[in-house]
Formats: sequence, C-alpha cells, structure tokens
Amino acid sequence: MIRIESTELIGSPIYVEEMKLGKIKGVIIDPEEWKLTHLDVEITKEAAKEILGAKTAIRNKLAISALQKGSDYRKEKGVKISLTFAELSPIPVSDILILS
Repeated sequence: MIRIESTELIGSPIYVEEMKLGKIKGVIIDPEEWKLTHLDVEITKEAAKEILGAKTAIRNKLAISALQKGSDYRKEKGVKISLTFAELSPIPVSDILILS
C-alpha cells in the first residue's frame, strides 16, 4: 500500500478538468474518527472567477471523496479531482474564505 505524508500534499497543485484549481494549504481531520476528511484548498483567482464569479482568490474545503483514486496522484503534476467545474459551482458560502 502506498502512503502519502501530509507534507507531500501541502503546497501541491490541484487540478479539475486539466485546469489548475489551486493548491493544497492544509488537511482537515475528523478528531472523532481520526480520518482525513477534507483538504484546505486555496483556489486561484482565475478558477474562483470561473466557478463563483469571485474577483479574488478564495479558500475552500474540498472533501476527500472528490479526489481521483489510484495512481492519478503524482507529486510533480499535483492532485486531480474527479469533479467537473459544474459540480464545484454550488460551494456553500459558509465554507468559503475570501482572501484579500
């Protein structure tokens, strides 16, 4: 079984539909189950504009279930997610942190 250290993930780019969505800023762990549940992602200004119409970069929590499984994670290329831009659009406003 391949294991990935959190330090390998943090700072890695994350892609959706071959476009850079942003980069991983941290990991979120469920303290009751001690399981990784989400990635803290800083979404690029360009992707934020396309997804939400935002004018600045934003941060958002991305559920681990959105990640592609298997060998699609490559450190040099980043992390791919299995969602489309359309599926990313309904991000709950309470989960968004606007960066200035």
